[in-house]
Amino acid sequence: MQKKIYIVRHCEAQGQPSESQLTEKGSKQAKYLVDFFSNAKIDRIMSSPFLRAIQSVEPLSEKTNIKIEIDERLSERTLSTTDLPDWYEKLKATFNDMELKFEGGESSQEAMNRIVNVVEEVFKSRTENTVIVSHGNIISLLFKNYNRDFDFECWDNLSNPDVFQINCINNEVILERIWDEDKMNGCSVIL
Repeated sequence: MQKKIYIVRHCEAQGQPSESQLTEKGSKQAKYLVDFFSNAKIDRIMSSPFLRAIQSVEPLSEKTNIKIEIDERLSERTLSTTDLPDWYEKLKATFNDMELKFEGGESSQEAMNRIVNVVEEVFKSRTENTVIVSHGNIISLLFKNYNRDFDFECWDNLSNPDVFQINCINNEVILERIWDEDKMNGCSVIL
């Protein structure tokens, strides 16, 4: 059995707090995701508990009649619990030093371990095709786990939303960007 995991970065949101909702454009994007997945067989939908992630996949859940499973491990990585005016540079530094940690935050390695555990559990499950919706930083760390060349610039080039497909064939993980941004601002590239 060839398993497919679709990794979805949430649609455009009003902000970064966990309770931030989708923008009007983000709500339209969530409806477009239903069309995007219309020819895919979906067996399971998992989401970060953040509202923007849930709202990104609610239309797909309603269309497929598949209940959204909330998993705390899919929450966005906390860089720091204090305000970091230079957060962009600090985030970049955490891609180069996986153990670097700021006050109240997680290291890249800790966040990576969290999301990798979810994906590995899905690979071991009986489910064939799973949609996982999460956030840009932690998704980037997942991809970095499977492809060390996935770096800060790759994170910076992700779109909202973005969709990747992960296949596990003969214990080899193959990662491919499948979001067609010609229709919704992007391109398809194999990583």
